[in-house]
Amino acid sequence: MGVEVYLSSILRASVPGYKPEAGLVLEPWTPGTVRDVALGLSLPVEAVKIALVNGRRVKLDAPVSDGDRVSLFPAIGGG
Repeated sequence: MGVEVYLSSILRASVPGYKPEAGLVLEPWTPGTVRDVALGLSLPVEAVKIALVNGRRVKLDAPVSDGDRVSLFPAIGGG
């Protein structure tokens, strides 16, 4: 089943071939954390400011299980 991962904004550039409309699936997935997902994709963890697991905001040390959907967002700027 794996873990579905969706990236926003500048985080997409860190994953070659990432397709925003499809996201990506990490499989097989061994239970870990949101931080493990980011590290597994070679994302700059310090750039991840908002994380969602199954639509709920969580911290980077939140658990991620097989079948979960993870969305990662960088800091949002504006002016």
